[in-house]
Amino acid sequence: MANQADAEPGPSTAASLQPEKVRLDCLFRPGHAVPVPAASTRVPQQERSRATQARLLEATVECLIEHGWAGTTTTLVATRAGVSRGAQLHHYPTKAALVTAAVDHLADRRATELRTEAEALPAGPQRLDRVVDLLGAAFTGPLFVAAIELWVAARTDPELRAALVPLEARVGREMHRLTVSLLDVDESRPGVREAVQATLDLLRGLGVANLLTDDSSRRTALLTTWKRQLATLLTP
Repeated sequence: MANQADAEPGPSTAASLQPEKVRLDCLFRPGHAVPVPAASTRVPQQERSRATQARLLEATVECLIEHGWAGTTTTLVATRAGVSRGAQLHHYPTKAALVTAAVDHLADRRATELRTEAEALPAGPQRLDRVVDLLGAAFTGPLFVAAIELWVAARTDPELRAALVPLEARVGREMHRLTVSLLDVDESRPGVREAVQATLDLLRGLGVANLLTDDSSRRTALLTTWKRQLATLLTP
C-alpha cells in the first residue's frame, strides 16, 4: 500500500496548493478609483493662501494710514488681518516686503477701478474735465496717503528704498499710460507726453498739500485753470 505522504493529491488538495489569484481589475474600474489627496486639496489651499495674502495687504495699508510707517508693525498687521504670525512671515518675511507688496496690490486694484469708472465718462470736451477729476481723487485717496508714508520712510531706510524705488517707477509708468488712454490722446504728437506728465505731477503736488489741511478750494481753482490749458495743449 502506498504511503499517504506519496499519494497523489486529490482535486480539493490540488486546488488548495494553487497560488491565490490576485484581482487587479479593481485598480482600473472607476468604482474603485480613489482621488489623489494632493489634487483634491491643492485648489482650496491656493485659494486660502491668496485670501490670507489679500487680508494682509489690506490690513497693511489700513495700518499705514492710521499709524504711519513707524507705528505699522508686522505683528499689528497680522493681528488686524486675523492671521497667525507664522502665516504672515511665510508670505512676507520682512516689513519692507509686506508694505511694498501692499502698495503694489492696491495700485493695480486702483488702476482697474479707474478703467471701470472711465467707461462711464462722456465723450467730447467734458471727458478731459472728468478724467482730471478721477485722477485727482486717486491722488487724495488712501493709497496715496500710504505711499507718502513709505516715501518719507524710504529716505532713511535703505532696505525699504531698495524695494520701493523700482515699484514706484513701474507704478508711475503705468499711471502715465493709463492717463494717456483715458484722455484718448496721441502721445507721439509733440508736447502731449509732457502735458500728461505735468498733469500727474500737478495732481501729486496738490495731493501732498492736502495731507495736513483741507486744500480743496485752492485745489479746485488751480485745476479749473489747468484743465483749460491742458485742453489747449492736447488739441491737435
